[in-house]
Amino acid sequence: MTSRYIWQLHELFKKVWVRVISFTLLALLSVVLARVLAPYLPEAVALQIGEKTVEDMLSILTSSMLAVTTFSLAIAVSAFAAATESATPRATILLQEDRTTQNVLATFLGAFLFGLVGLIALHAELYNEAGKVVVFLFTAAVIGLVVVALIRWIGHLMEFGRMGDTLDRVEKAAAASLNERLENPFLGGRPLTEPVPDDCVAVVSTETGYVQHIDMQELQKCADKLDTKIYVRCLPGTFVHRGRVLLSVAAAEVKDQAADAMRRAVTTGSHRTFEGDPRFGLIVMTEIASKALSPAVNDPGTAIDVLGRLTRILSDWRDRPDAEVRFSRLIVPPITVQDVFEDAFRPIARDGAAFVEVQIRLQKTLAALAEVVPEVFTVPARKMAQDALERARASSLMAADMAAIQAASVKRGG
Repeated sequence: MTSRYIWQLHELFKKVWVRVISFTLLALLSVVLARVLAPYLPEAVALQIGEKTVEDMLSILTSSMLAVTTFSLAIAVSAFAAATESATPRATILLQEDRTTQNVLATFLGAFLFGLVGLIALHAELYNEAGKVVVFLFTAAVIGLVVVALIRWIGHLMEFGRMGDTLDRVEKAAAASLNERLENPFLGGRPLTEPVPDDCVAVVSTETGYVQHIDMQELQKCADKLDTKIYVRCLPGTFVHRGRVLLSVAAAEVKDQAADAMRRAVTTGSHRTFEGDPRFGLIVMTEIASKALSPAVNDPGTAIDVLGRLTRILSDWRDRPDAEVRFSRLIVPPITVQDVFEDAFRPIARDGAAFVEVQIRLQKTLAALAEVVPEVFTVPARKMAQDALERARASSLMAADMAAIQAASVKRGG
């Protein structure tokens, strides 16, 4: 995994205010460049443009962008609320981090700030006639950006926040996180193949929350200083509390300073994240299916759609026994197939027990996965298929429905 500082910088760039600040800096840059470039512009050009033209453009830009920003923000908030109600609140973060939405809102708000700064500088008489030409060119460029953003925004709103769009985002995030973990199953460390020794020194958490990131490079440096091994006990996505063991150090003693350095390498937060936590993406996908199967929604078609997407995500599963070891002193446990299957399918088997069409699709999904990756998925798929059959029987389905479900089960090969 990346270092803690790079990860924090990556998280920072997801915030919309970073883009807004860039437009504000552009406005301030225009003030500086207007004074620097003014001596190099012909006077005839300055006379043709005139002060009134620049002021009118900035006034129109400022007044219109404030209204457009407010209206667009209301649309975005409505889309977030719709995704929360129709899908799951955990999927809303993917809409909030949507780059198109952030860029559009930042463009509109940034254009407003650009016009406001330009008007203030203009009325403060910071520009001469030639300098106003530079401001005019900057304003024309900003208007061009606004037009492009409006066109993108109109096309984006056709799908933004709809159920299909939300499912696509969750599937993409889950698949990307899982593929990254499968490519690097032990986060660059060595696999945990034996129980953690009892004589290790425990480094415990001083916070309560979810593990969001582990700085493997920093932990390797700590292990090198101590000339020992470190066992990672909590993968990203694990809920930890004060006193929960984060790391086990194969040493007789670990000083407080060294323990604090190791503890800082494990970042915790109030919520789980899609990046670095492949199980969370599967859980969110399954939550959408469970909500669709609730009596208030009664939408088995969405649950069937989710099962198809889960098949697509898990079909890329591959073992990497030859994965590169970049942190030889760090011992990391893998995510298990059993845990993945329980995250992805057990809630659907539970909430869809009385839906014969969902149960049939679930059995076909498990059979398909057992066929795609038989050496890995056969045992957990059969176990989950049996669990789903027992739940279906407990829901008092008709004999004909049970026969159809059993015919599709993993034992029959799909």
